[in-house]
Amino acid sequence: MSQQSLITASPIAQRVEFVVPGTPVAKGRPKFARRGAHVTTYTPEKTERYENLVKMAARAAMRSSAPYAGPIRLIVHIGLPIPASWSMKRQGEAAAGAIGATKKPDADNVVKALKDGMNGVVYADDGQVVDLWISKRYARVPGVRIEAIELNLQSA
Repeated sequence: MSQQSLITASPIAQRVEFVVPGTPVAKGRPKFARRGAHVTTYTPEKTERYENLVKMAARAAMRSSAPYAGPIRLIVHIGLPIPASWSMKRQGEAAAGAIGATKKPDADNVVKALKDGMNGVVYADDGQVVDLWISKRYARVPGVRIEAIELNLQSA
């Protein structure tokens, strides 16, 4: 099946769009702590704060709707802050999209944090995501714009 037929062959059941303000944060690796004879894992504080911010933005967008139950298409636009150390000319080029945002954080690690933050709010489980489209650019106002679309497809 071609990519174009995948795009057109998936009618939309429901959709929600929202913005997570601020500098995007990549999902941090789990940390380990010894508590007596046991070792426990925990999520780094910065990651946990960002996932909670995503959850709040998602709840506001979903209002009182139940999480989507079917297959999900996620469209994610990551806007990274333009480095202040760059010249005004270079900053202008970055804002115009002429400079690729190839620096950290990695787009896939940001998406991991976003998907975890949307769990239980936009969809029941992030395993429902069947399509994932990501762009990462520099932006004068950093943040992430997310569009979550429940597709009219049967679940496996």
